[in-house]
Amino acid sequence: MKPAIQRIAISTGGGDAPGLNAVIRAVVLAAAQRGWECYGIREGFNGILQPERYPVDGVFPLPPAMVRGIGHLGGTILGTTNHGNPLRYAMRMSDGSTQEINRSGEIVTHLKLMGIDSLVCIGGDGTLTIAHALHQQGLRVIGVPKTIDNDLDKTFTTFGFDTAVSFATECVDRLHSTAESHQRIMVVEVMGRYAGWIALHAGIASNSHAILIPEIAYDLKQVAAKIMERDAAGRHYSIVMVAEGALAANGGHALQEDASAGYVERLGGIGEQVAHELQQLTGKEARAVVLGHLLRGGSPTAFDRLSAMRFGAAAVRALDEGESGIMVALAFPNVNYVALEEVAGRMKGVPLDGDTLQTGRDIGICFGD
Repeated sequence: MKPAIQRIAISTGGGDAPGLNAVIRAVVLAAAQRGWECYGIREGFNGILQPERYPVDGVFPLPPAMVRGIGHLGGTILGTTNHGNPLRYAMRMSDGSTQEINRSGEIVTHLKLMGIDSLVCIGGDGTLTIAHALHQQGLRVIGVPKTIDNDLDKTFTTFGFDTAVSFATECVDRLHSTAESHQRIMVVEVMGRYAGWIALHAGIASNSHAILIPEIAYDLKQVAAKIMERDAAGRHYSIVMVAEGALAANGGHALQEDASAGYVERLGGIGEQVAHELQQLTGKEARAVVLGHLLRGGSPTAFDRLSAMRFGAAAVRALDEGESGIMVALAFPNVNYVALEEVAGRMKGVPLDGDTLQTGRDIGICFGD
């Protein structure tokens, strides 16, 4: 006999993505149809782990009226964070030192004390790793895949990805005319730390002439040769799409902050670096455009809204069916269930033999190899 459900909580962790509010809305409405109460946790799990910040409403009721009209909005009404991993929470000790401790048990205890018996955890690989740990401690957990990078394994796509690709494509569409007018090289840097899905899809869709992704070590001499080939054919401008984690065959990542200097490693600057080197190699003027966090904002596309709502409703159905420790995943034409242990800590990179990348090669796009 499946355990009865009365109250469920919702958490959104990691970077924000278009479609988060649509998931929240679908979860709340689907739960209300079953007579369940919903609660929201502030900023990932900070609403529980940082009571000094949220002495009253770290975990607060989410009635249907509270999610009215939010499905088309970007961001998340719960707030989110990519800091303060409860599995490795940095605590300041009495001697001034910092020590990492596992505080996940506090989350389970807090929710049980509130009479909350289930959790819908929305996030990427890091958040779903936390969700798996909470499930192992006896909490009923359903994971919902979220990342604009589309780098989560076992799901065809994640919500937020289509919106990011659509926006990047629109931006490059606008750059074609100015690049052609000035006969320039335009280098467009997009997000993609370890996987080049956004750069690949937006690059092909926007008719970029070269695409650099983390999965293929690049040689800028190959890109320069492509640009000069276009010049010789009377096409005196070029668009180069670059994922932030793209890696040169003879060098490392471009960094804004180096971990060896006491900071958390933060990628950035690859667009400017590539533009500078291409200008030297070709003698043509090159400019860099960084789309960055613009890809995360704004209203989700219709595809992402629908995907998000399908994920949210499926998460509630899974709980109603007695499931726990699973992630809802898109496998056309349906949403299916995948064990969290199969996705926690894993990443889905662009397959080098995939049809999309092969399409790019077939139509003459340079990948720097």
